[in-house]
Amino acid sequence: MLEIKPKFINAGAGAELVVLTRAEFDDIMTRLAEAEEEADDVAAYDAARAELALTPNPLLPAEVSALVLNGDHLLRALRKWRGLTQATLASMSGIAQGYLSELESGRRIGSPELHERLASALDLDPKWLARLEGDRRPQ
Repeated sequence: MLEIKPKFINAGAGAELVVLTRAEFDDIMTRLAEAEEEADDVAAYDAARAELALTPNPLLPAEVSALVLNGDHLLRALRKWRGLTQATLASMSGIAQGYLSELESGRRIGSPELHERLASALDLDPKWLARLEGDRRPQ
């Protein structure tokens, strides 16, 4: 960062001029541009926080996202996040453990009603499992 050493010149009638080197001027302009960019980032962050405050449970927890990014199926990641075994979640959802295994591997998709039961058993917003609906594709 350049040290700015302005020179002041009396222009008469109570006015003063400020003289800077080109390097000092460029440094000031760069700092202003960076400050504006930072202010824009802060405004975008504040707007996103305000929007999130209006939406309950809008995002997956970081642990779930990390598991999904590492290759786990969303349902498996959610089950692990809740600390449940397949047998426990299957029992809570009224399905067989083998069927849950097929859901978690993507071999089966399940009905929207089952997704509701799974969401209830996992104590989360059913919208988190809405992505499973997008997994419906012809075999």
